[in-house]
Amino acid sequence: MRVLFVCLGNICRSPTAEGMFRRHLDEAGLAGRVEVDSCGIGPWHAGKAPDARAQAAAAARGLDLSGLRARQLDDDDFGRFDYLLAMDHDNLAALEARRPADSDAHVGLFLSFAGLPDRAVPDPYYGGDDGFEEVLDLVEAASRGLVEDVRRRLEEGA
Repeated sequence: MRVLFVCLGNICRSPTAEGMFRRHLDEAGLAGRVEVDSCGIGPWHAGKAPDARAQAAAAARGLDLSGLRARQLDDDDFGRFDYLLAMDHDNLAALEARRPADSDAHVGLFLSFAGLPDRAVPDPYYGGDDGFEEVLDLVEAASRGLVEDVRRRLEEGA
């Protein structure tokens, strides 16, 4: 099972989601059965570590994002990942526009797994520290739901 988190530049929201989801997989005993990655729609930050503010907010909750590096979405991702999860509606539209007709990957908004099917994870890049805290709260809630969905799919396939 493979999960890809997608935002605009891959330095705030999607690496935060990657780190939080990894923690929830580990707590659920599923870490060895699920591959997790994140990327951005655009190339602006490729090769860079997550935003320092995102790292600091995550570290305060025991998550280390320092080893992650930004990358851009690749067309091959649609064949490699079972889930491609967008942080907002613009990211989702970009994914849908690039999605090959034969892709059977689940492409959708990440917060749908928190029972918020139309809600976006707000981009904290141009705001204050409270925006990074809100991102963490939202991705934590969605991570719990996604773990349960992944668990169900793994059990069905077993």
